[in-house]
Amino acid sequence: MKYLPIILLMLIACALNAQTDTSFVKSKADTISVHADTLAADTSKSGKSDIDAVVTATAKDSLIYDVRNKKMFIYGSGDLKFKTTQLTGGKIFVDYDKNELEAFGVEDTADTAKSKLKDTPVLKEGTDEYEGTWLRYNFRNQSGYISMAKNKEEDSRYEGEKVKKVNKDTYFIDEGMFTTCEDDTPHTYFTADEMKVIQGDKIIARWVFMHIGGVPFPVPLPFGVFPNSTGRRSGIIIPSYGQDASRGQYFYNFGYFWAMNDYMDLTLNGDFYSKGGYGLRSRYRYAVRYDFSGSFEAGYSKIKVGESTDPVSKRQDVDNWRLSLSHSQQIDPTMNLSANLSFQSSNYLRQNSISYDNLLQQSIYSTATFNKRWGDNKSLGINYSRNQYLDNGNIDEVLPNISFNMNTVYPFARNGQAASSDKKWYEYLGYSYSGRFSNNRKKTKGNLQIHGGFQHDLSFSASPKLGYFNVSPSFAYQERWYNKRIEKEFAEVEKVNSETGAVEKHDTVITKEIKEINFVRTFSASVSASTRMYGIFQPNVLGIEAFRHTISPSISYRYTPDFSSDTWGYYGSYIDKNGKAVKYNKSEGQIFGGPVSGEAQSLNFSVYNIFEIKTAKDPSDTTKNKEANKIQLLNLDANFYYNFAADSLKLSDLNLGYRTQVGNLLSFSGSSSYTFYDYAGINKINKYLASAGKGLFRLTNLYFTISANLSGEKSESKKGNAKQSGEDDEYAFQKKNYTSLYDHEQTPDFSIPWNLSLSYTYNVSKPSPDAGTKSSSVNANLSFSLTEYWKFTLRGSYDFQTKQIGAPQITIYRDLHEWEMNLVWNPIGTYRGFRFEIRMKAPEFQDLKVTKSGGLFSGRR
Repeated sequence: MKYLPIILLMLIACALNAQTDTSFVKSKADTISVHADTLAADTSKSGKSDIDAVVTATAKDSLIYDVRNKKMFIYGSGDLKFKTTQLTGGKIFVDYDKNELEAFGVEDTADTAKSKLKDTPVLKEGTDEYEGTWLRYNFRNQSGYISMAKNKEEDSRYEGEKVKKVNKDTYFIDEGMFTTCEDDTPHTYFTADEMKVIQGDKIIARWVFMHIGGVPFPVPLPFGVFPNSTGRRSGIIIPSYGQDASRGQYFYNFGYFWAMNDYMDLTLNGDFYSKGGYGLRSRYRYAVRYDFSGSFEAGYSKIKVGESTDPVSKRQDVDNWRLSLSHSQQIDPTMNLSANLSFQSSNYLRQNSISYDNLLQQSIYSTATFNKRWGDNKSLGINYSRNQYLDNGNIDEVLPNISFNMNTVYPFARNGQAASSDKKWYEYLGYSYSGRFSNNRKKTKGNLQIHGGFQHDLSFSASPKLGYFNVSPSFAYQERWYNKRIEKEFAEVEKVNSETGAVEKHDTVITKEIKEINFVRTFSASVSASTRMYGIFQPNVLGIEAFRHTISPSISYRYTPDFSSDTWGYYGSYIDKNGKAVKYNKSEGQIFGGPVSGEAQSLNFSVYNIFEIKTAKDPSDTTKNKEANKIQLLNLDANFYYNFAADSLKLSDLNLGYRTQVGNLLSFSGSSSYTFYDYAGINKINKYLASAGKGLFRLTNLYFTISANLSGEKSESKKGNAKQSGEDDEYAFQKKNYTSLYDHEQTPDFSIPWNLSLSYTYNVSKPSPDAGTKSSSVNANLSFSLTEYWKFTLRGSYDFQTKQIGAPQITIYRDLHEWEMNLVWNPIGTYRGFRFEIRMKAPEFQDLKVTKSGGLFSGRR
């Protein structure tokens, strides 16, 4: 209602056009909204204005309307809004006939030198913002002119003495400046006499000078093209260059990045060495958020070491290649597909990588998996896996591996509606099934062996509860189908002694592989009983309300027949040179193996312990939701068994497992094994240690690892925080600024002042009292910030047995505002070397850098 007098005044002024031509409104903070046609005194004279929406204006001083000439004058911190356009300034003049406006800054009366202006014009169009001392703008064609202009984009800005806007997206700038620095006085910027700005595309400039700390670089560029858009951009990838002692002068990582659209891109890269070597790489990526994403990479390198005049023994021509594919897709809520495949020559990583993780890698593992679920009961999986060993070239491959699983089904249960106490005994009866088909291809020293087969597992079980005990009888049936079996026979073969030339006879066992369909059917029966007991102690001292000890003991009996007997036909035999029959498993070497020889009637014992404390509630905490904390102190389990059917060594080893964790600071886990039997030399004999007076048992294996992670308190105010781990990777791909084939190093997280990660691993194995091995090593990773802009990282390991330091590395990072400094130094070892680099942070300028490298890093990125 407060605007009603002003609007009525406007209407009266229009009606009394012959008597008055000007409306004057003065107030401390006037606001008025008018349509352009309401100011028309004579529409037949000049036609309608092109302004087709409400214009809202505010002013601290006054608003003046010239109705006859269709003009508006705004004085005193004026603010004018039209659609998505907003203009503020000390003085604003609007001409509705010409569809133009002008805005000015006003003299700052607080400045005694009378050289400063205040309330300078600021024009906002959508997300774009322009600032200057004087501004002229046309509503109709969105062109204009700005003096002493400034414009700020998301991560950059440009300024100029004069800016002319010729259309919605194009500007011409005289005496322009472009920078990515956020300070009013930038530390690094580029100047040019003439600049052309195309919004969302690029900035084109002639005679470009680079200024660092206010000092211009003495040699200008004749012209320059700067990106002026967010997200990925197509363009040339600037190479690195230098010299390597073995490869010669190099031109590295030169190529082109093609951002096809928001969902895919392509990168092509090449390396060239003066001694004749070269490398080619490509990467194709695609991603659709919440649907699928993936990439395909290919690489080939031919490295020539040495000069053509060098002896042949000192020259090398090394060819290496690499193919990799990754894909992830959620086809529907019950079906997904994922693949991570890599195929490469054995020396590709050693010749083309500087990453410790890659250089120390011993194998390349590939996998592809398709999964399908039917409710919560059935699932199908189809998998391909491949393991390539880089040291010897051997390959293990499973193509395909198909599995089907059906969880336990209770056919007699009343749809799970009855309570447990009301169920009949037959409602606890259930069955489950799993089937699997695998085809294993193993290549060893050039020899390919293929073994495949089917395996079916069908089990019947029940799980009634008798008082405090859970009793679970079960029967398991297994069937394996193979298309091959083996036969063994003893033979004497003649061999020529390489030293004497004499013919010698040697005893050997010849193994033949017979191709025929055969079946291996086995079964076993078992029954188990388990319960759970609690012990609670409530001291109510030192902030501890209670201790609790949970014990879960179980005992089970398992029976398996002796499938190595002639009755079953799964074992064959041959006669050795002493006339003794030696049995062998006909399914030896098959993918699922064969039945184990010997009858088993084993009684198994196991116990699981959990030690916990419960802290007392803080009496000073008045919040209703405050609860006591429960902390697990230790998890300890033990198990062993006794086989009644064995002819000797009936008692198994005692196995212990233990683990604990103290918050996020310290974790400890380990295991150990103990034998109850004595040894004669390196052989275990059927005699208890206790009967020999050597104690109850002897340690045969011990393993444990301790890790700690300590860090300073995180500060949210620090600069240079790394990207949050929860960021959506697929979304980040579509918005990524980097154009290089390889992602740049992640900016160090300055919000954590220091972090220390330590882990110690110890392992001892003593299969006999006189033989054993031991290993002991520690790994450390320390990072700390000396100041707000310095970050140091040290990592490495130490082997206490060999007394050697493994893979040490030191990195130093310095935040230089628009620039950053990186130093990576591997001080010792096979992969020693260093790389020092200073470069600009802005993604569009990261190829502006100074690099020095040596050792491992020479000639490679």
